[in-house]
Amino acid sequence: MKKTLIIIPTYNEIENVTKLIPLLLEMYPFIHILIVDDNSPDGTAEYVFKLSQNDERIKLLKRARKLGLGTAYVAGFKYMLENNYDLAFEMDADFSHDPKEIKNFLEAAEENDLVIGSRYINGVNVINWPMMRLLLSWFANKYTRFITGMPLCDSTGGFKCFRREVLQSINLDKIRSNGYAFQIEMNFKAWKKGFKLKEIPIIFVDRVQGTSKMSKKIVHEAIFMVWKLRIRSMLGILR
Repeated sequence: MKKTLIIIPTYNEIENVTKLIPLLLEMYPFIHILIVDDNSPDGTAEYVFKLSQNDERIKLLKRARKLGLGTAYVAGFKYMLENNYDLAFEMDADFSHDPKEIKNFLEAAEENDLVIGSRYINGVNVINWPMMRLLLSWFANKYTRFITGMPLCDSTGGFKCFRREVLQSINLDKIRSNGYAFQIEMNFKAWKKGFKLKEIPIIFVDRVQGTSKMSKKIVHEAIFMVWKLRIRSMLGILR
C-alpha cells in the first residue's frame, strides 16, 4: 500500500472537520490527513490538534493568518515530500468531494501520475450550484482547454491525487496562484513535463456547512493565468 497523505486546507471549517476526519479514517485507516489551517477563529485548529495527540495519522499545520488556497496546498505538498509520502490528495473540507471516491483515485493512480476528479467528463455532474455559476465554470474549462491545449474537461476542479514524482518535478516556490488558477497551473505544469494525467468522473456537491470562499478575484486570476502559462510555455521559461 502506497503511503498516502490527504491535504485539506481549512478556514472556519469546524462544523465539517468534526465529521470528515473520523469518516476518512474509518473508511481508509491506512491514510494520513494533513489539515492546513489559516488560523481559523472558530477553533478548527484546536480541534485538530487535540485529535492529533491521540492519532499519529492526523497532522496539523497551523499558519499565522489567512494566506489562501494555493499556498496552503504548496505547504502541504512540501510536507508530503519532506515526509516521504508516495501520494498526495487535494480535498475540500466541506463534503463537496465525496470520500467514497478516494478508492477510485487510488486505483487510477496505479497507472497514472496525476488523477483529476472531473465534474464534466460525463456530462455535467454538479449539485446545488446556481445556473449562472455552473455556466461560468463550464465555459471557463472550455476556455482553458482552448487556450492551453490541455486535454482536460475539468482543469479547475480541486479533488486530485498526485504521485510524488510530479510534485518533485515542479518548482513549488514559483507557484503564486490561488483558487481556480492554482488548479490550472498545477495541471498544466504536470502535463507539460510529460506526466500522465487521467480524469475520472466525480459528482460535486456544493457546500453542506459553512460559507463559500468563491470571489471575483479568483475568477479574474484564472482568466489571466491561462495566457501566462501559454506564453511562458511558448518562450520555454515554464518552471
